[in-house]
Amino acid sequence: MSDAATPLGATDVLPPGNRFMTGDEAIAYGAIYAGCRFFAGYPITPASEVAETMSAELPKVGGRYVQMEDELGSIAAVVGASWSGRKAMTATSGPGFSLMQENLGYAIMTETPLVLVDVQRSGPSTGQATLPAQGDVQQARWGTHGDHPIVALTPASVQEAFDMTVRAFDIAERYRTPVVLLADGIIGHARESFTVPESVSTASRTVATADDERVFGDEDVAPMPQFGEGLRAHVTGSTHEPDGMRDVNTQAVHDDLIRGMHEKIEQNADDIVEVDAWHAEDADTVVVAYGITARTAAGAVERLRDDGMDVGQLTLKTLWPFPEDHVEAAAAGATEIYVPELNLGQITREVERVTDRPVTGLDRIGGEPWTVDELVAEIGGDR
Repeated sequence: MSDAATPLGATDVLPPGNRFMTGDEAIAYGAIYAGCRFFAGYPITPASEVAETMSAELPKVGGRYVQMEDELGSIAAVVGASWSGRKAMTATSGPGFSLMQENLGYAIMTETPLVLVDVQRSGPSTGQATLPAQGDVQQARWGTHGDHPIVALTPASVQEAFDMTVRAFDIAERYRTPVVLLADGIIGHARESFTVPESVSTASRTVATADDERVFGDEDVAPMPQFGEGLRAHVTGSTHEPDGMRDVNTQAVHDDLIRGMHEKIEQNADDIVEVDAWHAEDADTVVVAYGITARTAAGAVERLRDDGMDVGQLTLKTLWPFPEDHVEAAAAGATEIYVPELNLGQITREVERVTDRPVTGLDRIGGEPWTVDELVAEIGGDR
């Protein structure tokens, strides 16, 4: 494992300094700064601008952009690019995210580092194609079948769209795993000022050599074979031995493989999980929020505190692995917890699972985000 500074060409495409653009564009530039040099995707609202930006900018830094025939092919191409040594990404929204689930499972099973951006919109099915939601939270965790780990980050601003894309690549390469960036339609299309840093640092995977016998299922992160680099390895979605050879019948082989994939994420949860606590661990009332809803909630919490209410906020920047310890700590001294979301309580249930304190889910669907006034009324009552 090695850390790499900003790759050549990235600062020429987008020089450091203050910029003004959409979240989708910031995601694309964050990927380029992180060293992404392959993108495959298919146009879909509200994520198309990620692909558009990558198509224009990747060739300038020696990268490759491919518009695929559909989302199934898109993530398949990204998996292949990763195994050839490239940092690779795709981007989609709800229906496309559904189509990607099978190959996301393949990427998890083969421990393939990649970044999958899901700019969420209202569903199910075609739903409200141009309107935002946070309805893919549980799909990100359990959308592909079987017992599997996953990492999912969620930005609440254009600045975080850039920063978290860089971080997503760092985690993907460091722990040899797919990482989902769960943005939403508002963040994707919001146009804000943000700062492009002078440099970024991201991990680069450890490449396996001919001397490595274990290249899969290692809780300490196995080195990754790379096509054309001398080590012959079998890459399969079937249950396999540490060297990659199939064994679909032996219980112990499957148990060792899957538990190893879980443990490399779980034992590094402190490094992966990120939250932002504001008066959360000593407040009587705690608001737990994420993504665009966290910004609205912050406005409500600030107003309620100005009115004398003892309220704090825990903003989840990592949704998976779920920040159980942080939520539990914030909830420990609270008498009530509120969880505003643009879905029907997908994270509310996770909060309920880790605390015995009263939890009130503030659910909203239909493409209209919460307003500060509405959350003040819901949380503050008659204040």
